[in-house]
Amino acid sequence: MRVTISRKAHFNAAHRLYRKDWSFEKNDAIFGKCNNPSFHGHNYDLTVSVTGAIDPETGFVMDVKFLADIIKEEVEDQFDHKNLNVDVADFKDLNPTAENIAVVIWNKIRKRIEASFDLEVVLYETARNFVTYRGE
Repeated sequence: MRVTISRKAHFNAAHRLYRKDWSFEKNDAIFGKCNNPSFHGHNYDLTVSVTGAIDPETGFVMDVKFLADIIKEEVEDQFDHKNLNVDVADFKDLNPTAENIAVVIWNKIRKRIEASFDLEVVLYETARNFVTYRGE
């Protein structure tokens, strides 16, 4: 039997969507107001889900406190109140779209949990816009 546990988290961050190799006009045409050279911010909501077998000794798939600590260390401490383009090395050469942020978060968490667990990250950039990544 496999069961999914989930943990919610939140962080605030600024970013700018643009490509260094494109003109301002092309960036503006593709990314619109998200190409603002002064950046803009979001109140991101994150749900991290881990699926695995229930441990017969503990009754847990995984201790949610362990998952919460990973999310705090790998996401909240590194991204909260940061400018993703400037302050986070993962985005030095990677456009910080919601899609790319979700993949970066997934990779950071994936390296901290056993391979026997499935992992899913859902990142809400706004209440209506969100991305789901499962490592596929």
